[in-house]
Amino acid sequence: MLTALEYLGSVGIGVTAPQMFRANDDKIYVVKLQNNRMGTKVLVNEYVACWFGLYMELCFPPGDLIEIDEQVLGKKRRLKAAGISRGPHFASQYIHSNRYVAKHDLQKAVNKRAMAGVMLFDHMFHNVDRTKNRKNLLVRREDSAEVLYAIDNSHLFVRGRWNGQSLEKLADQIIVNRWRAYGWLLKHFLVPDDFTPYVDKVKNISQTELTQLVQSIPQEWLPKDQERAALLGYMITRCNMIEDIVGKLCKSIPDIHRSTYFYQSK
Repeated sequence: MLTALEYLGSVGIGVTAPQMFRANDDKIYVVKLQNNRMGTKVLVNEYVACWFGLYMELCFPPGDLIEIDEQVLGKKRRLKAAGISRGPHFASQYIHSNRYVAKHDLQKAVNKRAMAGVMLFDHMFHNVDRTKNRKNLLVRREDSAEVLYAIDNSHLFVRGRWNGQSLEKLADQIIVNRWRAYGWLLKHFLVPDDFTPYVDKVKNISQTELTQLVQSIPQEWLPKDQERAALLGYMITRCNMIEDIVGKLCKSIPDIHRSTYFYQSK
């Protein structure tokens, strides 16, 4: 777990009102707080996305739990007045010198095939906010190359807020998102084989690993056992549906870009 040692101010955008801190590893993080107006479920969403991001090797910024040092809370009246606790909160490493992704950036990006994994994740978790909000896809120049990053996973399960009943309704649905960048990627840049390594990674996730993931969610964020059980059930269902999900996505790829994977998986 990280410790926030210096408060740097508000990010200035986002319904969860994220804040900027420098942590004990001397890196800057965008922090979503427990008492954000959307509630602690968005922290659960970010935590789950962070785990899947690591497992699937997605182009998400590094993330972790973070506590705010008591001295920081004591010094900053704004934090104290807002009733912010020490933690745990959720931190995502800040991607500096970035810009929002435009169509021409996709062609230049050296890691655009990595977007197949991000798209697969978003369709597993009904994250329509990636393209609805154009600020959730970034590009940054690194060593003379354009590199894509996907940020902000607070709005999983369509709206970010969820309960056991809403997860049950979403679990079997496959709705392909062709909005903005995802439409461009499917039409011009990706082929079905780009999804294969990410599908294989999801297939290798065990129920034991998913159980451990749910158990590791801070109690402050998700106190109800029935909601933990619903989240686990949802993830098991979606992992088992991964072939169906990728099959639906690949149907949006023009025939001239199709590969053997699509026809073998039909």
